[in-house]
Amino acid sequence: QLQVVESGGGLVQPGGSLRLSCAASGFTFGRYAIGWFRQAPGQEREGVSCISSSGGSTNYADSVKGRFTISRDNAKNTVYLQMNSLKPEDTAVYYCAADPKNTTFLAMCVTTDVFYDYWGQGTQVTVSS
Repeated sequence: QLQVVESGGGLVQPGGSLRLSCAASGFTFGRYAIGWFRQAPGQEREGVSCISSSGGSTNYADSVKGRFTISRDNAKNTVYLQMNSLKPEDTAVYYCAADPKNTTFLAMCVTTDVFYDYWGQGTQVTVSS
């Protein structure tokens, strides 16, 4: 059974850091692009970052560039999202998802949710003092 599970969320003060993990099972992890998305209350889901199957391509939303870093360890079937300099506006439920077609545009993975088929349940990130 194909499954992705997020972990690592929590409450952090502005300026702080968190590392989210996305653990996958039930499929050949190294063949899938993985994306991180978030949804704040009353807002639409937005793409945050993605990483290609090999890890050679990454992409970030403008709102997180320079603060978030995505990486993957295919041996551990896990993708990480290191989040630094967190802001209150980063507060949201964060989801990871798998793209079986490893979709690219201009040689980069994409953060458009329609290309992602397998979704986790999400992990809450709250940035507040």
